[in-house]
Amino acid sequence: MKVVILGCGRVGSTLARMLSREGHDVSIIDSKPEAFRRLGQKFAGQTILGNGVDSDVLKRAGIENADAFVALTNGDNTNIMSVQMAKVIFSIRKTVARIYDPIRAYAYREMGIDTICSTSIIGGVMADFLLDKEFRPVTAYCDLDTQFDK
Repeated sequence: MKVVILGCGRVGSTLARMLSREGHDVSIIDSKPEAFRRLGQKFAGQTILGNGVDSDVLKRAGIENADAFVALTNGDNTNIMSVQMAKVIFSIRKTVARIYDPIRAYAYREMGIDTICSTSIIGGVMADFLLDKEFRPVTAYCDLDTQFDK
């Protein structure tokens, strides 16, 4: 599988190393050259320096032949925008954006954009740990429609 990852932070670099070790074709984009040090010397994929909402950068990463696109920067707006580009402009079927804001994550999921909200996941895991329950995301505890002020 050809995967393009935007963001070479802790999560992005970990995902890139995991997929690369399993034999997948991985390209990872980041705007900071020092971020690629997280990949280690055994990383077999491609590193691309640039802005992930620039279509030329995405093309250098091989987005036109990608099977999947993952956006893992620290910016919700960048992640959503790049995933929308991957879906609409490059017709990538499997895309996902990490979103920190649970309200945004919920809203974009309602619009058909796959999101993973690490805030909700960690909140749920912490609550389950405290309550000695099996781990679930925070959405198991609340209704996003009524929980958050819009």
